[in-house]
Amino acid sequence: MYSVTVRDHMMIAHSFKGDVFGPAQRLHGATYVVDAEFRRPALDADGIVIDIGRAGDVLKRVLGALNFQNLDEVPAFAGQNTTTEFLARTIFDRMVAAIHAGELGPGATGVEHIKITLHESHVASAGFDGRVTGTP
Repeated sequence: MYSVTVRDHMMIAHSFKGDVFGPAQRLHGATYVVDAEFRRPALDADGIVIDIGRAGDVLKRVLGALNFQNLDEVPAFAGQNTTTEFLARTIFDRMVAAIHAGELGPGATGVEHIKITLHESHVASAGFDGRVTGTP
């Protein structure tokens, strides 16, 4: 399987509900380094996995919608603990939607898997890895 990874970052604020979260139940900030890895079994006609420039631009746009937001105030996330794992899936879904919308170029239709990893620090990260399914 071939792969290409692009990276960006975002800063958010949020709080969690539930005793398991301890002090993180209070409003706090997080800065994430975000990797988006695109995988496919064969290269496209141009010999690439995906257009790296477009992939980076789309990741920046997807993260831009979350950057500097208090996620507790985002209506789409109402009642949801916006954990790192949850955010990884959210970013995955938005990247898949961008592929289906053609935002990553025609060659991106051959991408079979995307893995999103959010690095909370130099010692902790969480992610979501899934198949790109459905039709554009």
